[in-house]
Parts: sequence; structure tokens; C-alpha cells
Amino acid sequence: MSQVFIKTFGCQANKSDSERLLGDYVARGYTETLDWHQADEIVINTCSVRQSAEDRVTGFILNIDKYFLGKPKPKIILTGCMLHFNEKEIKQLLPQIDEILPISEVGFNQKAIRKDKDKAFVTISTGCNSFCTFCIVPFSRGREKSRPMADVVNEIQGLANEGYSEVTLIGQNVNSWGLEKVGVALRKLFMDKENFTSDIIPTNQSQYFKPEDTPPFVTLLREISKIDGIRKISFFTSNPWDFWNELVDEIAVNPKIDRFIHLPVQSGSNRILKLMNRGYTRESYLTLINQIKTKVPDAVIGTDIIVGFPGETDEDFAETLDLVKQVGFKVAFVARYSPRPGTATSRLYPDDVPAKVKKERWEILDQIANKDNLKSRPIVP
Repeated sequence: MSQVFIKTFGCQANKSDSERLLGDYVARGYTETLDWHQADEIVINTCSVRQSAEDRVTGFILNIDKYFLGKPKPKIILTGCMLHFNEKEIKQLLPQIDEILPISEVGFNQKAIRKDKDKAFVTISTGCNSFCTFCIVPFSRGREKSRPMADVVNEIQGLANEGYSEVTLIGQNVNSWGLEKVGVALRKLFMDKENFTSDIIPTNQSQYFKPEDTPPFVTLLREISKIDGIRKISFFTSNPWDFWNELVDEIAVNPKIDRFIHLPVQSGSNRILKLMNRGYTRESYLTLINQIKTKVPDAVIGTDIIVGFPGETDEDFAETLDLVKQVGFKVAFVARYSPRPGTATSRLYPDDVPAKVKKERWEILDQIANKDNLKSRPIVP
């Protein structure tokens, strides 16, 4: 019987995808091995959020190549976010790769195989319709597509029947589940490199329908909450510009919804947020945080922040520090900006913040956000 080894880099979405990948392999008669040296096939589920993530993938592949030098080598399959490169580019960058597998081809036909028997990741949407200028995800995962409510609810009912008590709903833009439009064809939009300007980048809001009454995601949360045995519902990741009032209200009254809310801010500077095409201001973000803390007093907030974005000045960074101190995040994932080929930022803005400055800002922000245990100050939008 053939053995498969799956190596996962990156976020919860990739971990969820790898569980589906394993389910697909097992359905085809494979067994999983935890030792890649023994595998007949090695599937590498990649991350491209930063260059360092791609470098780790490359390093792993080189280790495989070195180990099997002069020996029969396993089939190496690449999937995940590094597929933002086209096939020709991947073959040039990583000639060791035997096959490229878009994660969309795996689908949801087979039962995911999960190692944790109490908590489960459940993907509710794939792809992304947002146009944050620094992000490679729309290129690697394609246009956003929500799974039907019945499919999601049935999967979670099955998990409850197996004894699972906690689920985390996964999507690149989870709270806009059910609202995505067809979406702009990214590669076509970005094809004209000479005439590409910031003016042609759509706003994130324009790629989603506005809910006419109750947002679909809130309805989904209510349906999942009805399932006996499910005690805790988390979701990841949300965007501030579509964190609906109805969603805040639902969290406030629904004891099954996790009080930890991951709400990426990326920057505390309005000027940088505009360059990022994030679709909100520092004032609206702080207003939302204040609303959450008022209606859900036991809520704790996590976030993502990028330091050293092109053009970020000391003043911009100071505004980010001020916002972090006001909010008092439970945890902040702080990253140094890394240009991703093909994104709007890489085409429009030079990577002009020195590496030394990025490192200094990262250290300062990480200390304040994650190590000083600051208490929240009154929020002033």
C-alpha cells in the first residue's frame, strides 16, 4: 500500500486544506506516514504570505533532494499558496517538483481526516475577493466561493455525532460568507504592467453584496449553534470593514461563540491603510473595537500587523503603536513587510524601508503588543 506524507506550511486555512488532502488520499487507498523518508508521495502545502515562508518550502525540498540523491525518490507534489506562480515559473524555481495540484481540485467530496478529536477546522469558503495591495492570496487561491449552508451544517452535525465539541470556521474573509460577487479576473486586471495604477484597483467592498437584512454569516452561526454537542464556535479570519453590527450583537447573546476575535488591523496609519486598500480607517477600526468591548465585555482581540510597508514613516509607525496601546490586544502577529511578486504593492511602491528599520519596528511592536501585557486605555476614535 502506498504511503503519503503531507507537509503543511502556513495558517489554519492550510491546515484545514491538508486535512481534506489526507482524506482524499486515504479514499484512494493510501496510508499516511509521519516520516517523509518512507513516503511514496510527498505533498507540500505551501505558504506565500512572506518570502521567508517560501524560503522554508524551498529549504525542505532541497533537503528531500539531498537525501534521495542517487536513490529512488518519492513523487513530490506542490499545492497551496505558492501556486500564485504559473507552472513554468514553478518548474524553473523548483525543478524537483513532479506535479502541481491546485487545492480547488481536491474539493469537499471526501471526509477530512483530523488528528484532533475534540476541535475541528471547517472550511466555509475558499479564495478571496478582496484587493489588499500587499496580499498574494487572491492570486494563489482564486476568486471567493462560499460553500452551501447545508453542506457546512451537515459536516458539523457529523462532527458532533463523532464527539467533536468545538469547531473553527475557516475562510479568507469569513464574515462575508454568502455575499461574494463573481469578482474581477485578477490576472487580466493586472496584465497591463505599463499602465497599471492604483486607480484601477477595486475597493474590497465593491466585490461583495451588502446584506439586505441579517448577514448570511450570522444566520450560519445561528444554525450551527442549534447543533447539540457543539459547545464552542470560533471563526477566522475577519475583516474590519464587514464586521457587521448584527455579528457583534450575535456574539453578545450567543454563549457558544468564542470570545476571542481575530481582527487584523495591519496598520494604525490612515495613509498606510489607504495604500494597502484595506477599506477602513483607524477611526472606524477603533469604533468597532469599542462597540465589541461595550457589547461583549469579556471579548479579547487578536490582530495582524505589518511593519515596514512601503513609505511607512516614523509618524506612521507611531500611529500604529498608539492604536496597539489603546486596544490592548491579547495577541498580535507582527510581520515585517515582504514584497510578493505580482501584487499591486510590488508594482506600485518601492520596498523603501530599510531592513534594519523593519527589524527595529518589529521588535518594538512585538514587545508592546505581546510582552508588556498592557491594559487597554480608553479608546478615542
